[in-house]
Order: sequence, then structure tokens, then C-alpha cells
Amino acid sequence: VQELAFTLADGLAYVDDALARGLDIDEFAPRLSFFFDVHNDFFEEIAKFRAARRLWARLMRERYHAKDPRSWLLRCHAQTAGVSLTAQQPDNNIVRTSIQALAAVLGGTNSLHTNSLDEALALPTEKAALIALRTQQIIASESGVVNTVDPLGGSYFIESLTDQTEQAAMDYINRIDALGGVLACIQNGFFQREIAESAYRYQQEVDTHKRTIVGVNDYMINENIKVPTLYIDRVGEMAHLERLERVRNERDQAAVQRALDDLRRVSEGTENTMPAIIEAVKAYATLGEIMDVFRSVFGEYMEPAVF
Repeated sequence: VQELAFTLADGLAYVDDALARGLDIDEFAPRLSFFFDVHNDFFEEIAKFRAARRLWARLMRERYHAKDPRSWLLRCHAQTAGVSLTAQQPDNNIVRTSIQALAAVLGGTNSLHTNSLDEALALPTEKAALIALRTQQIIASESGVVNTVDPLGGSYFIESLTDQTEQAAMDYINRIDALGGVLACIQNGFFQREIAESAYRYQQEVDTHKRTIVGVNDYMINENIKVPTLYIDRVGEMAHLERLERVRNERDQAAVQRALDDLRRVSEGTENTMPAIIEAVKAYATLGEIMDVFRSVFGEYMEPAVF
């Protein structure tokens, strides 16, 4: 519920800002998209995606009076929960990721990223990444679950859980609105406190065995399991640095400076910065140089302390 409410509230903040800039809701709403996590509770995650679509459609119609049906659609990408992966018995992560991926598909995600079994230890190896890819492909090509839209619709449990999730998320959104909206809740630390308290409760449940994590606090084994992990050698690092240096030496330095100066001018005003960013990239300005411009204009954000 927390993830759903915070994600949609963030989207509403973008909508409000775009409207304040003079855009029409049906001009930009069809282009919005969201990014969700998929955790371990199978039915809860399915209900989350279903509730998200219903909530967004209702908010677009009732709060913003969007007329284009495309504006009512919630498009989303989902990624299986990296935080759920364990360094202990890492092969178990294949099962966790499979369950999470299936939940996302049954819930109606538009695209999906499946994490690799070794991501609690390092960046994924090629073999681990291939297993993660095959997980998606087996769900898509062999399971049959993609042949029906909303295949769990009508289930008494899923429908009830979706209703509960939708109402609870809407209550959370109303609370955020009452506190002044998303920006105010970021500045006063509300989001940070809520997330920290949620993480603390979760860890307490693990530590007190109210929540079972297989291989971590139950079904443990003493065997020292060795998992091959990705190693980035010095040769690859040097090749990248040499490529970057070559680009810097061969580019038109005057054009780069003009592009960065224009980006600074735009950033200090009220224009859309994206065209200036694109021109800077075309001139082969680096990401670091572009971000330095933003840092010099806007400073660096520091999260408020959470107590």
C-alpha cells in the first residue's frame, strides 16, 4: 500500500506541475509511465497492480477531468525485488524471482525486469543473467498466463484484496495531500520516516521469526556455498577510460562549451531543459559535465534527517 500510494502521489505531483505550466491533461497524460517493485507476497502484488490501474483511471477522470481514454491508462514497468534476494543459499533467489515475475505478469505489468540470483553478492554474471531472462521467456512462452487479460479477475480473494488495497492507498494519498503534497512530504521527511519505519517493522519480523526468510532465519544449512561472481578486470576499466579520453580530445571543445553555456542559461530560467541537454549530448558533452551545470545552478539535494 505504501509503495502504491507514494508512487501514484509522485505521479500526481508531476501532473499538477505540468498543468501549472499550461499543458492540457490529455496532451501529456498518455505519455506518463510508472515503475513498480514486485515483492514476495504473491496475491498482494497482483492486487497492487490491479488497484494501481483502477486508482489512476479514477483520479484522471474525476480529479483532472481527462477525456482521452489513453490518459486513464496506467502504463508501468516492474522489477522483481532486489531487496528480497539473499546472499545465503542464493539459488533460492531463482524461485523468489520466478514467483515475483509471475505475480507482475498476472497483475498486468507492461514490461518486466527479472533480477539475477547473484545480485545480493555482486553484479550478475552472464549465466545468472541468462537464467533471469529465461524465467521471463518461460512465463511468456510456456505458462499460458499471457493469453488472458486479468486472468485472476473475479476471484473473490483477489477482488476483495484489490478493493482493500485501493482504499488504503487512496487514504494514504489523501493524507499526503493534507500534509501539503509530495514536495512538502519530501522536504519535511514524511516519506523518509514512513519508509524507515516500514523497513524497521519488516526487519523486526525477520529477527523475531514472525516472517520466514528461507535460508536466512529458517531452513538454514551450514554448508559454505560458493557462487561465481562477476569480476570487472582492470583491462575493461582502462579501455573505457581511454575511450572517454579519446572522445574528449577529438570533440569540438568550443561547441561543447557553447552547449553547456546554453544549458546553464536555460537552467537558470523557466524553459524546458531537455532540448538543451540533447544538444549538449550531440556535442559530446559528458554526463558528468552536464550534471556539473545542474549542480552549479541548483546545488545538491540533501535528505532531511529522519528521527
